[in-house]
Amino acid sequence: MDLVEALPFGKPTVAAASPAWHINVIRMNALKIFSDSPLSPADKQVLLDGSAPHEILLPKKAVTSVLGTPEPDPLFAEADVAFGQPDLESIARSERLKWIQVSSAGFTRYDTPEFRALVKERGIVVTNSSSVYAEACADHVFAFMLAHSRRLPQALASQAANASPEWFQLRGDSIPLRGQSVVILGFGAIATLLVKLLAPFEMKITAMRRSPRGDEGVPVVTPEQLPASLATADHVINILPDNAASRNFINAACLAQMKPGVVFHNIGRGTTVDQDYLLAALRSGQVGAAWLDVTEPEPLPADHPLRAEPNCFITPHIAGGHRGESQTLIRHFLRNLKNYTAGAELLDRIM
Repeated sequence: MDLVEALPFGKPTVAAASPAWHINVIRMNALKIFSDSPLSPADKQVLLDGSAPHEILLPKKAVTSVLGTPEPDPLFAEADVAFGQPDLESIARSERLKWIQVSSAGFTRYDTPEFRALVKERGIVVTNSSSVYAEACADHVFAFMLAHSRRLPQALASQAANASPEWFQLRGDSIPLRGQSVVILGFGAIATLLVKLLAPFEMKITAMRRSPRGDEGVPVVTPEQLPASLATADHVINILPDNAASRNFINAACLAQMKPGVVFHNIGRGTTVDQDYLLAALRSGQVGAAWLDVTEPEPLPADHPLRAEPNCFITPHIAGGHRGESQTLIRHFLRNLKNYTAGAELLDRIM
């Protein structure tokens, strides 16, 4: 049997899903917050302490990953707020829900016309967790760029003797970032931080955004204007999310528009790239190198031809990871909870 924790006065109550019963604690002005995120005991305590006097509803089964499929839970019907990866059908059936905070930067399962129409009709606010992962993602792609500039994979694998032909080759192949040109596909929290990291290198940065806002701080082009920018870019950085408009955005035509020898980086989603055409472009030299943190599928099979390409470097979707990540995520939610109860603007609002 699932147990309901007895907590001291002033601590939020955790109601665990049970086939037959659970306990409700009614507090004046308290919200019921459903969280299906996987929580360690320490994470759980941070959430409990930070959300007091509100009530935390924990499902019988938490999602194992932000990319996993959530399951319906009867407790969701009581929730005013959802934090995690809530089930779409449960959201549609809810009569109380007013705010959803998605526990990831990506929100593919919610990014549909039907869902957007639903939350608009119900007046449900939706936020994500872009701020939690943006700094680590920006650092990751910056590390890709520096590693390529300094030829680190080749140098780390080499035992070249000083003044040998291989030694001279490694030195001569290192190309400084300073003054190179960059096109960033998708401009949000990650790109904003990446632009700051690149500022000391005096790079020529252009961003593509479907709806430019004017506050990006760098020149912005629309998808229709993109080909001219791709033709001169030394680096193309893909931060596009997975949605109907961006799937296979990097296709044969897009790759052909890029400057020959371009370095391609992907920390967005694997579904935004047609990997067969990327492979062909790597083999032909149209793409000089590819640095990928995301692929389709994940993980990419060991025998996938991209893994055998000497100029393709793959990390296993870790760009957003950092020490203390889960508690950073919880504290981001708690900051938004404070704003929500105060009627203030929410961070990372997407709908």
